[in-house]
Amino acid sequence: MKTPKTSDYGSWRSPITADALLAGSIGLGAVQNSGGDLFWLEARPAEKGRNVLVQRRADGTVRDVTPAPFNVRTRVHEYGGGAFLVTENGIYFSNFSDQQVYVQGLGQEPHQLTHTPDCRFADFVLDQPRQRLIAVGERHNAEEKEPENFLAAISLENGEVTAIATGHDFYSSPRLSPDGQKLAWITWDHPNMPWDGTQLWLADIDQAGNLSNLKIIAGQTGNESIHEPQWCPDGSLYFVGDRSDWWNLYRYHKGEVDNVFPLDAEFAYPHWVFGLRSYTFVDVDTIICTFTQDGAWQLGKLKPSRKQLSILGLPYSNYSSLCSDGKTLWFIGSGPTTSSAVIALAVEAQETEILNVASDFDLDPAYLARPQAISFASDDGQTAHAWYYPPTNGDFQGPPDALPPLLVKSHGGPTAAAGNSLSLKIQYWTSRGFAYVDVNYGGSTGYGRDYRQRLNGQWGIVDVADCVSAARYLADQGLVDGEQLAISGGSAGGYTTLAALTFHNTFKAGASYYGVSDLTALATDTHKFEARYLDGLIGPYPERKDLYERRSPVNHAEQLTCPVIFFQGLEDKVVPPNQTEMMVAALKAKGIKVEYVAFPEEEHGFRIAANIKKALESELAFYGEVFGFTTAAD
Repeated sequence: MKTPKTSDYGSWRSPITADALLAGSIGLGAVQNSGGDLFWLEARPAEKGRNVLVQRRADGTVRDVTPAPFNVRTRVHEYGGGAFLVTENGIYFSNFSDQQVYVQGLGQEPHQLTHTPDCRFADFVLDQPRQRLIAVGERHNAEEKEPENFLAAISLENGEVTAIATGHDFYSSPRLSPDGQKLAWITWDHPNMPWDGTQLWLADIDQAGNLSNLKIIAGQTGNESIHEPQWCPDGSLYFVGDRSDWWNLYRYHKGEVDNVFPLDAEFAYPHWVFGLRSYTFVDVDTIICTFTQDGAWQLGKLKPSRKQLSILGLPYSNYSSLCSDGKTLWFIGSGPTTSSAVIALAVEAQETEILNVASDFDLDPAYLARPQAISFASDDGQTAHAWYYPPTNGDFQGPPDALPPLLVKSHGGPTAAAGNSLSLKIQYWTSRGFAYVDVNYGGSTGYGRDYRQRLNGQWGIVDVADCVSAARYLADQGLVDGEQLAISGGSAGGYTTLAALTFHNTFKAGASYYGVSDLTALATDTHKFEARYLDGLIGPYPERKDLYERRSPVNHAEQLTCPVIFFQGLEDKVVPPNQTEMMVAALKAKGIKVEYVAFPEEEHGFRIAANIKKALESELAFYGEVFGFTTAAD
């Protein structure tokens, strides 16, 4: 065993370069099965982020289904999801460039089904008896302030679009019963977000396709969050709800709602996107489900009739997009030492097969930092949570009289969570000598509704305090250098970053990725899905305009005294570029070290490989200048 070379933290040479991180790296998601074939989406940075539908046949051969330039991605709610449906007769998908629905027979070219340029579509279900698709529609009218959301019926014959349910601000999850006689779906209205209060509806469908006998079967109180309705093969309706403070599984049968398995755990993710599946049926009395406790996800087999849950001991800590044919379970899985992969599990034999991986980068364990769960006291007396990664590199060690710099990550959302699955972007930092902490501040999901609601009215306060507390906790433990603390975040995490840098003196540098700097501008210039999000996070606007101004970093740039680097997509419709540019101008006017890296083709979140590389390397070089270490040449 060789002796590690002593070198300054931050300057270590690492095989986890930006090029290596992106080479062959893809995003995986949206697994669906049809017959003996499996389908999934691949987001390919090398193709400018194009989402390609991939098919794996029963004989093991794999091929691309959607040819270039088709991009399987919808912009309903801007965040999309649920962009395709595989059926026995063909594939239906939303194409990104025109947001129209296309139909494609296997082995054939796609052809356009809808011709409604003012509409977008997502979350498809096939209504075979009536020869139509049912989907969530979103109509954009230039004369209207907000687009109109509705449940749409799309004729398979001519693509004609008919609204079958209207009147609510948002719709999701249309699900047709096995006999085709009932339809379930979810609605919610401003100012609620889907994790605040939603309603689960049920209606009869007549032969002509009209809905009747509409009724709310869950979420009547308005303060219950309902997700993922699914029909059991026996005709009962399951869903996830948090009336017990936790997102548990419920069953609606013969007019009664029953908690299938009460547990202080979350059986669902926050519904930022359509098409999430955290559970699936193997048979009428067997459900494979994923759930999280203390921030880590597990996979379980649930027997509702016995109220029995057994843990499947797989080596993963994150599971998503579950589907099954009764014998095999397919899902996207990842773990602390394994990147995301499409995985097949033989349910009875409990044997797994990896079908595709997000990255084929072969990482030597000597460079791999293992996440450690930490909990610490925050300013409001609550306990906050995070995943801590120590600097790790088999070739290097820090000087004996020095401590590593710390990079604090504030996740986006803010209603989201930091997980502990392998992230090569995190390992990029730790293998160069940085300590890294991914904070699940108050408001994060995975710890129950009460913890999630810690952020109600407190965005910019609780999240910032928890990030500051995480940094101070690690410094007090003697694990990091308290004078070399940096914070980075994207979108809502970018706001937390800028607020922490502006209103606290803990951090010496920061990086904002398409972050919010002006809350007033965000409240008056954002898309419909998040148009009233801030009502819950801060207060109603304009009634509480004072809070918006008080918590906006751009209004208090005189308090910011440390260097900041900004990254922004110029096509971003969620956080428009003017948010970043106002902050950059304010810091330049004050003479503070500031860098602005703009990407003309990017939207909210970077998808192009060259841009991801440039952002990562620029951030590292920026910290090197601020903290005084020389970055190793890759």
